[in-house]
Amino acid sequence: MALRNPLHYDTIAALFSAAAKAYPARPFINTLSETAKAYQIAAGEIRYSALHAAVRDKQAAYAKAGYGPGHRVGILLENRPDVFVHWLALNALGASMVPINPELRAAELEYLISHSEMVLAIALPARQEELRQAAAHGFTVIGSDDPIPGAPHAANKQLVTQDTEAALLYTSGTTGLPKGCVLTNSYFLNCGEWYMTQGGYCAVYDTGERMITPLPLFHMNALACSAMVSMAIGGCVSYLDRFHPTSWWDSVKESKASIIHYLGVMPAMLIGAPSSPADRDHTVRFGFGAGVDGTLHAPFEERFGFPLVEAWAMNETGGGGAMIASGDPRHVGTHCFGTVGEKMEVRLIADDGQDVEEGTQGELLVRSKGPDPRFGFFDRYLKNPDATNQAWEDGWFHTGDIVRQNTDGTFVFIDRKKNVIRRSGENIAAVEVENALLSHNDIDTIAVAGTPDPVRGDEVFALVVATNPPVDPTKTAEDILAYSLSRLAYYKAPGYIAFVDALPLTSTNKIKRGDLKALVASLIDNPATQDVRALKRRTK
Repeated sequence: MALRNPLHYDTIAALFSAAAKAYPARPFINTLSETAKAYQIAAGEIRYSALHAAVRDKQAAYAKAGYGPGHRVGILLENRPDVFVHWLALNALGASMVPINPELRAAELEYLISHSEMVLAIALPARQEELRQAAAHGFTVIGSDDPIPGAPHAANKQLVTQDTEAALLYTSGTTGLPKGCVLTNSYFLNCGEWYMTQGGYCAVYDTGERMITPLPLFHMNALACSAMVSMAIGGCVSYLDRFHPTSWWDSVKESKASIIHYLGVMPAMLIGAPSSPADRDHTVRFGFGAGVDGTLHAPFEERFGFPLVEAWAMNETGGGGAMIASGDPRHVGTHCFGTVGEKMEVRLIADDGQDVEEGTQGELLVRSKGPDPRFGFFDRYLKNPDATNQAWEDGWFHTGDIVRQNTDGTFVFIDRKKNVIRRSGENIAAVEVENALLSHNDIDTIAVAGTPDPVRGDEVFALVVATNPPVDPTKTAEDILAYSLSRLAYYKAPGYIAFVDALPLTSTNKIKRGDLKALVASLIDNPATQDVRALKRRTK
C-alpha cells in the first residue's frame, strides 16, 4: 500500500516532507561505492530525515536571499544527492530548477542560459568558469555548498500550487534548437501516481522498494519516474554516475535493488558478457525502460530471470500520456509498450489526419481523459507558443512517433516520424549538429542524419561538402570530430563523416531530408567514409 496519492499534495517538496515524516529512518538515496569514487563523495545511504533536514536548511537560505516564483536556477551537479537538496528547497519556495546536462559545451550552454533566463547556477567547481563565460554578463555561478547570493530581482507574489513551475527540461526539437518544456508540480506528482498504480509486472510496494538507475537527473525518467514513485512509497534510489557494463551486476547486488531502470543499449551490452552462475544472483523483480533489441529481449529475460518491461513516454507527456507493458500479453521482442491506461486516450492517424484502420501503423496522438486533456503533460514550450499549439493541434498531443495497434489492444513502436536521431537513449536534432559545425573552416555545407547502429540504436552520420577537397580526408575528419567535441555533447558528434560533392537540395536550397537516408545507406560501407566512432569520447 502506497504512502498516499502524490496528487494529494501541492508541491513535490510537500510530498517529500510527508515521506520524511512517515519513513524518517528509511534511506531515500544510496550512493554506491563506484559512484562515490567517481564523484569523490561519501558512499552510503541518506535517510529521508537527514535529507529533509538538509533541504530545510537550504530552503531557509534561499528564502533569505529572496528566491521564489518566477526564478529559475540552473543545476549542474550530475547525479549527486545535492541535486535533491537544491531542487526540493527551491520547489518549496515556488522557484524552478533547470537541470543542466553535463555533456553540454559552449554553444549549447550559451543558448540554455539565455533562453531559460536562469538567475543563478549551482555547478561543480570544474564547470563554473565555463558557465560564466557562456553567459552574456552578470551571471552568478556558485558551488553546491556556497552561500546563496541575493536574488537579482524580486520573486513574483503568487501562491505556490500544483500549477507552479517546478522544472524546465530541454528536449531536442526536429527543426532547430532544443525546446524548453515547462513542467509543473502536477506533472511530477502525476508521474509518481501513474507509476505506483501500474501493478502487474510493475507493482511497487511501500515495504522498502530499492531501485537502481544509471539514467541522468536531467531526464524525466530519473527525475519524474524514479524519484517521484520512491517518495510516494518510501523507497530508495541508487543513482549511478553512468552505466558501467563490466560492473553493473556488482552495483545491482550492492544496491539490493528490486527494480532497475534501463535503456535499450544496456541489455545489448550485458548479454554479450560470458554466462555465469552469478547471472541470477540479485533481487531484481523487473526492469523498466524502452528500446531493448527485439532479438535480445527474450534471451535476456531467460538468462537473468526478470522481465524487461517496455514503456513509452516523452518529456512532453509525463505520466499523462505514458504507456507500459505491465500486464500480459507483453509480446516480448516486438517493442510492445502495452495498452491504453484508464486515464488516457489515444488515436493513430495517417498523414492526411484520418484515423487508420486496426493493424495499420500511424502517428500516435495522446491526451488525458476528462475535462482537461493536458493534465499531467508539460505546461508549454517556453517562449514558443506556435510550437505548443502545433503539438496540441485539434486537442491531441501529436507525438511524432509511428506505432501500430495489435488486435488485442496493445501498441507496438515502429519508428520516429520526426527527424530525430536517437543514440543510446539521447535525442539528437540533426539541425542542431549542423548549425554547430557550419563554422568549421573546412566545411562549406553539411547535412546530418542517423544510421542504424547495432548497439546504440542510431549513430550520427555527417555528409560534408568541404570548402576545399581535403588532402588528407582522415585528418580532416578527425579535426571536424575534435571541433564537434568542443562545441557539442559527445554523443551528438558525428560517428561517421563522408565528404561529398553536393547535398540533396530542394528548389529553394533546403536539404531534402527524405533523400538523406538513402544516401547515407549507400555511403556507410564506402571505403572513403571516415569511421571516427573510436575517437568519439567524452571530454572533460
